[in-house]
Formats: sequence, structure tokens, C-alpha cells
Amino acid sequence: MSFGDPNNPYGQPQGQGQGQQPGYGYPQQAPQGVPPQQGGYGYPAAPPVSPYGGGGYPGAVMEMPGGVKAARVMMWILGAFNVLGGLVVIGMSFAIDGELEKSGASSADAAAFADLGQGILIGVGIFSLIIGAVGMVLAAKFRSGGSGVRIGTIVYASLTVLFSIFSLPLGIVSLVLGILVIVFLAKSDGAAWFNRNKQQY
Repeated sequence: MSFGDPNNPYGQPQGQGQGQQPGYGYPQQAPQGVPPQQGGYGYPAAPPVSPYGGGGYPGAVMEMPGGVKAARVMMWILGAFNVLGGLVVIGMSFAIDGELEKSGASSADAAAFADLGQGILIGVGIFSLIIGAVGMVLAAKFRSGGSGVRIGTIVYASLTVLFSIFSLPLGIVSLVLGILVIVFLAKSDGAAWFNRNKQQY
């Protein structure tokens, strides 16, 4: 095959000048009938795609996934249960103390035992109020997100499940709600919601 043979695969392409590569490093012109592309290198200028339809722009508003919304509602319910339980236990402690005073138990040991029992019940009630407040604060923080809120909520729900097991059958609702909160926040869309504000490097 000769140098000028048009069928030579190793020869210089037709229509090219000597020592010049065909448009290397420069954008090619589009053929007739094909609209030119933006960006010049074959990639249209588009923002990255977000799984929640935010357009990929920083600061775009995402919608909270359904599982995360459900977990937030469940956290409000768990917090309300704990607050109500704490108030009931504190009220019971005063009711029991009043009944012991009416019963006429006059020994010093009975009075000391009653005071100890009332103190323990009040302590349990205050602890339940604090736990309920923590659950409500975590539920309120779902909108702003952050991995700390997610981890804190999973730990809170895990402790709820643990304590609910010891209070069965009364704790069945708290047990189910705690398990559902853990499941909804452990899913990938829950993780994506709480990590949406992290810098991507």
C-alpha cells in the first residue's frame, strides 16, 4: 500500500494537512442539522442530580422522606407517653402517701418506708419527664437534620425498646413505636435526609 492510497488504514486521513491532528483539544463543530452543545466538550452544563428532586444545587429545599416523617410523629408520641407516664407516677406517689397517712401507720419505720417509696416514685417520674423532653427535642430537630440527631434518635428509640420489654404488656405500644423509629431512620433515605447538609468533597 502506498502513502496516498485511500484504503490504507495507517495512512494520513483524507483532507488533513501535514503535521496537524484533527482538532485535538478543541471543540468540534456540530454537523449540519445538529444543534451545538453547551459546554463545548460534549457534556451539557447541568447540575448534579439529587435523589429528592432538589436539583442538586447547594441549599436546595428537599422534602422530608415519608419514613422520616413517620419516625418524627412516633418520636412525638413516645415523648408524650413518657411525659404522661412521669406525671402519673408523680401523682401516684402523692396519692400513696396520702393513703398511708389515712391508714394510721404510726411507727417510725413505716413512715420512713413510705417516704423512701414516695422519693423513689418521684425520682422515677422526674426521670420519665426528662426522657420525654429529650424525645420531643429530638423530634423537633428532625427538620434541621444532622447525623447527631439521627444517632441520638436511634439511641433513644433503642433505650425505649429496652425499657418497653421490661414493662410488657403495657409497653407494647412503646416497643412497636421504638422499633419502627429505628427501622425508618436506619434506611438509606433516612440517612440521606440527615446527611443532606454535609459538605461533599
